[in-house]
Amino acid sequence: MQPVIGITPDYDNIAGRYKVHQDYISAIISAGGYPVMLFPQPVMPPFIDGIVFTGGGDIDPLLFHEEPLRESGEISPLRDDFELSLCHLAIQNNIPLLGICRGMQIINIALGGTIFQDISVQTSSTLKHSQQAPRGYGTHSIIMEKNSLLSSLWGKEKATVNSFHHQAVAVLGDGLRISAKSQDGLIEAIEHIENPFVLGVQWHPEAMKGEDQRKLFSAFLSAAEEFQRNRR
Repeated sequence: MQPVIGITPDYDNIAGRYKVHQDYISAIISAGGYPVMLFPQPVMPPFIDGIVFTGGGDIDPLLFHEEPLRESGEISPLRDDFELSLCHLAIQNNIPLLGICRGMQIINIALGGTIFQDISVQTSSTLKHSQQAPRGYGTHSIIMEKNSLLSSLWGKEKATVNSFHHQAVAVLGDGLRISAKSQDGLIEAIEHIENPFVLGVQWHPEAMKGEDQRKLFSAFLSAAEEFQRNRR
């Protein structure tokens, strides 16, 4: 049976609508999974074998004990609360997690970490992290940490990724370690040191069609398959 992968959608506060980009769906299907959308609810469905936290808007700074800067963007309290509680449940139950862009930041905040509300104001970075190039095109390099999950998956220490963010992980949450950084020192990927598969990436692998990103989703689905076997 295909692993069932829950995908958290973005939420439009004004229209009252949920939405998810087709790229996430296609990436999960191509890797051998069965994608379903997850909506805010007090319990987790018992059939979920893995979860993808997708990209989207900003996270409420009050959730990591900071006042909002004027550069902060639109927030979705409904989505924030749901994804943070879902992340706690998933980690407690060793459910494989893949956090993408905002999703990586959710994992970090759920575990007690913080993020930069705006990297142009709060860091010395001079790299362009909000690219003006096709979505699937890589525009800057990342350097993998030795012995990290990414370096073991890709078999190299450097890669090129796309970039669509103005926020980034600042202080790491409990149980997390850095998996990759950009050339300016910003954290581009994180992983859990104990759970079987908890990986957060700041780029959008679902939009990139190269072999590296396919390996990433394949590893995630392999972890979901293992979870499914153990759950039975």
